Amino acid sequence: MSKLYTTQLQAGLGLIEETKLLFSIWEEGMTTSDLYQKALNSGYFPNVSARRLRNIVAECFAPRFLTNGDFPALLIKKLIYSLSTTELNQILFLYTSRANKIFADYVIQVYWDYYSSGHESISTEVAKEFVIRANEEGKTANYWSETTIRRIAAYLNGCCGDFGLLESGRKSNRKIRGFRIEPKIIAFLAYDLHFSGFGDNAVISHSDWAMFGLQKDDVRDELKRLSLKGYFIIQSAGDITHLSWNFKTWEELLDVIIKD
Repeated sequence: MSKLYTTQLQAGLGLIEETKLLFSIWEEGMTTSDLYQKALNSGYFPNVSARRLRNIVAECFAPRFLTNGDFPALLIKKLIYSLSTTELNQILFLYTSRANKIFADYVIQVYWDYYSSGHESISTEVAKEFVIRANEEGKTANYWSETTIRRIAAYLNGCCGDFGLLESGRKSNRKIRGFRIEPKIIAFLAYDLHFSGFGDNAVISHSDWAMFGLQKDDVRDELKRLSLKGYFIIQSAGDITHLSWNFKTWEELLDVIIKD
């Protein structure tokens, strides 16, 4: 993820339904321009202007899924019709968070703090304070205007609403919803980190888990439960954890996730 916060989230929030439609027409090897042209000609977006559609493809879909040689898109394309709505939304949430550091940090620092503290809702004003603080701490390339700060604050809560962390709808104060990572997504994320070259303890302590409200001990407990389903063998001694990964390739793992 970029070290600096950007306004890229304003190009689109969760865009879950739009993302599903784009995946239905995306094919391996397509450039962003190719996908835009195919989407434009598909008839799937009758109420979206050409300019808006271009922004959705270039500023939202591509940075989230067409990275690392389109690898995220390749994985999701294979899983998209085999996952439940909740499972698919959580994978989209993962990649959206990775592509938008401001959103990831907001979820970790604000949403989960409010959730664990027993708050019932989060207001746009809370989000605005987070964005103002980020500007003051130099987390943006330049200081954002009052209009941009207000807009991004609304988008942060709106994106949380799209992915089920907060209630949906256009509200200045949104109720907090329970958000628990699904077992298949735990397996997906653990193997994603493992295949990316992280060691066993680095996998367990990786910051991606915090987006789902999990700390190191929580992750270890979740992986122990998953080991009963044969995804891996886990051994822990003190603060050291060793994992024996039962699947050596993405193809093996995805086949099991699809059939599970």
